[in-house]
Amino acid sequence: MRRTLWVALYGWVAALVTACVSYLALRWVAAPIVVGGVLCLAFGGLLIWLHRAGWIALLSLAPGLMVLVGAVQYAPEMALELRGVRESVVIVADSADGTGGDSHRLTLRTEDGRELSERMTYKGDRAPRPGQRFEVIRDPDGVVPMEWAGQVDAAGRLHGAFAGLVTWTLMAALAGWRGHVRRRQGKESSLLLSL
Repeated sequence: MRRTLWVALYGWVAALVTACVSYLALRWVAAPIVVGGVLCLAFGGLLIWLHRAGWIALLSLAPGLMVLVGAVQYAPEMALELRGVRESVVIVADSADGTGGDSHRLTLRTEDGRELSERMTYKGDRAPRPGQRFEVIRDPDGVVPMEWAGQVDAAGRLHGAFAGLVTWTLMAALAGWRGHVRRRQGKESSLLLSL
């Protein structure tokens, strides 16, 4: 029971640490992704090591992804919601025009005719075209990259992370029960058979 509690608590602390790193490193998107990825993989490693629950550890990767995405994206989207400026813009240029590339850097102009110094990046083959109008939310301090207004949803990111954490907690309980049964049957030593 104590092992299960520690694994579940670790999951919640891992999500909190990832969210804090995301908040402290708003300029460096890779930092919280790396930290969160390592902590999520360590959660699965704990399930294997403490409870010999390899298949549950494998299943924990799906909610781990929910925790990772939610914790990493919550801080920047919350920053945009709190201090961001919503503006209606029109695309005036695309860096990929004529090159046929999938990496687009869009030059935007506001309704009052001012061209934004920050470029919006878009990866993919269905990029919006010059002349198209939409709304963005941008950080006046320039710390958080601008996003389409419809994609900023800090509450949705928090709900996703919470759903992943609840699932992790249930998986820790399942692994703990399974580990308890295996220990009572004397099957504690084999990592291969745990898969």
